[in-house]
Amino acid sequence: MGTTTLLALGRGERLFPALLAGQTVLAVVTLAAALSSQARQRREVELRQVSEVAEAAQWAVLRPLPRRLGSVDLRLLYEASAAGAHVGGDFYKALKVRGGVRIMLGDVQGKGLAAVEAASLLLGSFREAAYTAPGLPAIAERLEASMARYAERAPESTAADRFATVLLAEIPDDEPVVRLLSCGHPAPVVQRGPVVRTVELSSPSVPIHLPVPVDAPFTVDEVPFAPGDRMLMFTDGVSETRDGRGAFYPLEQRLRGWAAEPADRIAGLLKEDLARYGAHGLDDDTTAVLVVRGGAGEETLPTHEEHLIGV
Repeated sequence: MGTTTLLALGRGERLFPALLAGQTVLAVVTLAAALSSQARQRREVELRQVSEVAEAAQWAVLRPLPRRLGSVDLRLLYEASAAGAHVGGDFYKALKVRGGVRIMLGDVQGKGLAAVEAASLLLGSFREAAYTAPGLPAIAERLEASMARYAERAPESTAADRFATVLLAEIPDDEPVVRLLSCGHPAPVVQRGPVVRTVELSSPSVPIHLPVPVDAPFTVDEVPFAPGDRMLMFTDGVSETRDGRGAFYPLEQRLRGWAAEPADRIAGLLKEDLARYGAHGLDDDTTAVLVVRGGAGEETLPTHEEHLIGV
């Protein structure tokens, strides 16, 4: 304004029109800035609201595991690869049923909303079947049937074309064993004292909803699992992590090194180590469930912090 006034005086022009023009420009700029600020604030509020709704919907699909369920303690590592997502193609569920605990861990082919949709379908099927199915093969059959029905009912959905690897576990209250059934999923690692070994599954089945005809029955393997033993179930986001030279993550070696660590620390140690080891950090959906055999107990829910960070 001062420059405009001096120029007006220097040219012998009347001062009032120059001042009026300057004030008008200033008012327009101020109004535009105010409107822009209000619009930005509205967008920020709307974005926060959308994010909160999305987070609530995602956690409704996949909630944190209880810390204690029947005769086992549970610790979870869960990282979705999609930026800003809380739920990806990996899925898990643990339920206290009559006579024991049943656990499902799985990984849907691909990423994105279609993978989340397929995971939600399989979680619902497991929740329904786990309480009444006579054994793990019956649960696997229900999972297969639910995906087949969905493909018939909604063939246009991209989720209908997805297959999923699944690992089912059953831990009876009155026997020191764990029963395992794999549908194309990596075998778990069991720790007994300082000894850490990957379970040798006798005859894994093909993944759920794989588009190939298979007549072979589902096979259940039973391995010792006494009080104090640990079992790590995981998805390929753990086992297929590679370093810059292409070497796979040495999971057994790491677990041997952490054999004396408290169970509460394992998920955090694994997450940090995978991020360091991977050539691109944690760039895939990454899930691991640590199961620790103890005595009988009641369900204990995760803390607020564990709900937020997933460990």
